[in-house]
Amino acid sequence: YVGEESAMMEQEEFLPHIASKKLNQFTDFEGKTSFGMSVFNLSNAIMGSGILGLAYAMSTTGIVLFVALLISIALLSSYSIHLLLECAGVVGIRAYEQLGLRAFGHGGKVVAAVIICVHNVGAMSSYLFIVKSELPLVIQTFLGLKESTGEWFMNGNVLIIIVSICVILPLALMKHLGYLGYTSGLSLSCMFFFLVSVIYKKFQITCSFNGTYYEESPLYYNGHNTTVEHKDDICVAKIFTASSETAYAIPILAFAFVCHPEVLPIYTELRRASKRRMQNVANLSILAMFIMYLLTAIFGYLTFYGFVEAEMLHTYIKVDPLDQLILSVRLAVLLAVTLTVPVVLFPIRRAIQQLLFHNKDFSWLRHVIIATCLLVLVNLLVIFVPNIKDIFGVIGATSAPSLIFILPSIFYIRLIPNEKESLLSRSKIQAACFAALGFIFMVMSLSFIIADWVTTGKNSIGGH
Repeated sequence: YVGEESAMMEQEEFLPHIASKKLNQFTDFEGKTSFGMSVFNLSNAIMGSGILGLAYAMSTTGIVLFVALLISIALLSSYSIHLLLECAGVVGIRAYEQLGLRAFGHGGKVVAAVIICVHNVGAMSSYLFIVKSELPLVIQTFLGLKESTGEWFMNGNVLIIIVSICVILPLALMKHLGYLGYTSGLSLSCMFFFLVSVIYKKFQITCSFNGTYYEESPLYYNGHNTTVEHKDDICVAKIFTASSETAYAIPILAFAFVCHPEVLPIYTELRRASKRRMQNVANLSILAMFIMYLLTAIFGYLTFYGFVEAEMLHTYIKVDPLDQLILSVRLAVLLAVTLTVPVVLFPIRRAIQQLLFHNKDFSWLRHVIIATCLLVLVNLLVIFVPNIKDIFGVIGATSAPSLIFILPSIFYIRLIPNEKESLLSRSKIQAACFAALGFIFMVMSLSFIIADWVTTGKNSIGGH
């Protein structure tokens, strides 16, 4: 009996040691990042290139449906972060892939890591796509040119490689995510300037000023070629609307709120970390981004109505290519999305570390090689993907619902002990419904997007 008791005591001492080791596996910087810096980092992870597609999303849904969807997805994101934090608290692990391992074994770990990698590679690609499309236009405007002269420094593919090497890679090589709080704060300031400029331009640009669009009327309307008919049709805000393009609205919104791969790393580095404190970080970040998203979408849509493009800055350029304020805005957005890429890269590197080098000590060589390979991969994707809407749509319809709805829910159901919450408890039933909602959302979004591709392919050369 004494021997058994001694063995049990040894086992009890051994298990906390393992849990502690797992908790500290990825960082020796635990508990050093302030509440404010954590909010900056998570807000920066939420906000990115998605903000540029929100006015377009509103044009495809109408104002009322858009606001309802935005509120719903913001609340659902907060709830799914709550599920993640509950799981992390029960098992003592603050790593997404390790939650998958504990819930479903090695297969769960692989699935979680792959989904994180796919989503964040898509996010990084969308950010660099903006650099590719906007930076040549900014340089062109600085030089006072109305069209590109074909010089190498106006080639978007060359410019993203230069930006990746000179700006993104050095930041991505930092050992800890907390250090990026300062660049995240700068990035958020740039996007706030973007929002203020969008609001200002709404009162400066009148619908009749958008005359350049009427020349392109056959691209936007079926047979209606008079300016009066277009103006009457296009200068009215739609309260509710639906079309094949509406299929992209929900994925764009879902894509705009995904920050879940970054939640647990930020939680790990949060000073005086607790579930309540991290939930407050998440709620404050989501609220701030909700307000920015809503104002950007409304004022962007009410400036251009049905003419707003999937990448909103391009719409302003068509009104006045040499506008100095829009030039400044484009520079601010470029800086913001560039500084967001390293924050998004951290979870991918950690996922790769979990899959391939789980029991290895930290290595600077491996740290550098993984970051470099990821940036090479993302640069290749950006060079060959034709449209930013395709990135938002496909990534938003697949990995986003997995990270927001499905994985947190099934982790919660598997990891919360039945003694604490039975399978028929309200919390687990809610989580099951949440996972089912994510699956339905994924299937419907993909179906609509594929149908739109097929229809567009039949109706127009080269798609949109």
